[in-house]
Amino acid sequence: GSMRFQDLEGEYATLWASMVCRSSFKDALKDSANKIIANKARYEAVSSMTNVPWFVVGLIHQMEAGCDFGCHLHNGDPLSARTVSVPAKRPATGKAPYKWEASACDALTMKRLEAIKDWTIERICFELERYNGSGYRDYHPTTLSPYLWSGTTHYARGKYVADGKWSSSAVSGQSGAMPLLKTLMEL
Repeated sequence: GSMRFQDLEGEYATLWASMVCRSSFKDALKDSANKIIANKARYEAVSSMTNVPWFVVGLIHQMEAGCDFGCHLHNGDPLSARTVSVPAKRPATGKAPYKWEASACDALTMKRLEAIKDWTIERICFELERYNGSGYRDYHPTTLSPYLWSGTTHYARGKYVADGKWSSSAVSGQSGAMPLLKTLMEL
């Protein structure tokens, strides 16, 4: 998919403004947000090297690895080797075991996130959806990406249960990045 920010900015603004967090996710969202806040210094270190805001680094870390610093930011694979899952064979340089910060910088720069200057809510939506992949938008356009919207009234069911494997009945149990961002902002 060739997602373009200018085509989607309005959609993201509308979704953010109308987002309602599901009460069943409130505790999990608060727990995840507190984990991100507790690790702010490590996220700020990566932010200083990439210009990606610390809280965006934290959101990605929670989504990909449950804030586990033993895992690659790319996809949650262990730092003891290059990544195996998509994107595979990352970081392309260096030797395992990888330092979390070095791997995180590789993950963010491979997605060109260091080039983003204006991190609006809409831009965060766009870059996080792009980070996770445009499969929902391209192949299941009636299902908004649970990576962004799980735990809100914008998402009910339908998810990729593995890379490229779709299930229309599966429900994401993971909190999405946008209700997590809202919870972070409230804390």
